[in-house]
Parts: sequence; structure tokens; C-alpha cells
Amino acid sequence: MTPTSARASLALVIGAGGGLGAALVQQLSVDVQYRVLALSRNTQPAIDYTDEASLRTAAEWVAEQCAAQQADLRLLVVASGFLHGEQGQPERSWSHLDADYLTHVFRINTIGPALVMKHFLPLLPKQGRCVAGFVSAKVGSIGDNALGGWYGYRASKAALNQLVKSASIELARRNSQAVCVALHPGTVDTALSQPFAKTGLKVRPAAEAANDLLAVLTGLTPVQTGALVDYQGQTLPW
Repeated sequence: MTPTSARASLALVIGAGGGLGAALVQQLSVDVQYRVLALSRNTQPAIDYTDEASLRTAAEWVAEQCAAQQADLRLLVVASGFLHGEQGQPERSWSHLDADYLTHVFRINTIGPALVMKHFLPLLPKQGRCVAGFVSAKVGSIGDNALGGWYGYRASKAALNQLVKSASIELARRNSQAVCVALHPGTVDTALSQPFAKTGLKVRPAAEAANDLLAVLTGLTPVQTGALVDYQGQTLPW
């Protein structure tokens, strides 16, 4: 991802407090081509998807870092996500649908990343290669859904995929070399997926998943912008 200018390159991970996000920060920290910034609910500044002002403040901070370090934001990875917690569990049937759970899962998986697009995509440079990757999930693929269930999580990730597609089109109008994709990391050994790991399901360490995703992001071309891509670089159906 070598930029066209002599300016330094910044990588930003949003959702850095989660298992996958932390692993992405760790991997990027040893990559000499990037200076790494990390944002989460527990950083300063902090990001709170229920408070758009926090996203605006964090974006202003990133812009300040770019100016102070004479650097361009060349890589943005959004690794936040919600599947289960005190707000509820993924539904096995329509009889389990719950408005509070649906509201929360859409807030974290869809609305929050949408607001990230609003405030952070404009920070990407208008010239030269830059990449934005939003961690989604294969279960958000409508074409791949053969099992049903997990209504809220599936729907929130499908909605995220549509947001990524629209954002990719707008981003390409600003910079023809920009890439914006949704990412399927596989089943990662984190708190999000741990309760649902089962015999025969390939569960990978977060460090391995992070390494795979960064390799995929490095190899993407503008032709692939707007796609849902898995950790092996394969394009998945919508």
C-alpha cells in the first residue's frame, strides 16, 4: 500500500478493544509502513456508537494526528461488532425476535459503522491508494443463507454490506484508487464467537485472523471495491 507521496502512512483500527481489533493493532504495530492509531470505547478519545458527537471528536483527533505527523490515513479497519450479551442472544426462531435486541445489534453492527463512514472516510486522501475495510460476516450474505436463524445479526450485517457498497461508490468518485470493502474474518476465537463454537467448526486464533485480513487488504485492487471478501481473498455472494 505504498502511497504516491513522501508523506508517512497512518493505519487506524476502530474497535481496537475487541479480540480481533487488538490483534489487528498488534499486527500493524510491527509493519514498518504504518504508524498505527487505535480507537475504542476505552481509548482517549473514546468512541461510543450511541453518541455521534464522540465519533466527530475522534475524527477531529485523527485529522490532528495526520497534520502533526505529516501523514495520510491510508488504511482504516473497523472491527467492532455485537452478537450476544446482556441485551440478548441471536434468535433461533421468529418467536424469539425482540425489539430491544434488534435495536442494539443494529446500533453496533450497522448504524455505528455508518457514522464511521460519515466522519472518517472523508479523512482518506484524495490521491493514491487507500483502503477501508469493515468487518462483516458471511452470515450477512443473503445468497448464502441456507440455515435461517440469527435474524438480527444476519440482517444487521447485510445492511452493513449495503452501506459499504454505497460508500465504495462515493469514495471512488473522490479517489479512483480507493478501495472500500466488507470483510468476513471467519470464526475467530474471541468473546463474540466463543459461545457458539462447535465441534467441526474451524475456529482460528485472533492473531491468525488479523494476519489473514491484512494480507487480503494489501492485495485488493480498486476493481474489487464494494465487495464482500473473506479472509482468503474470495468474493462472497450478497
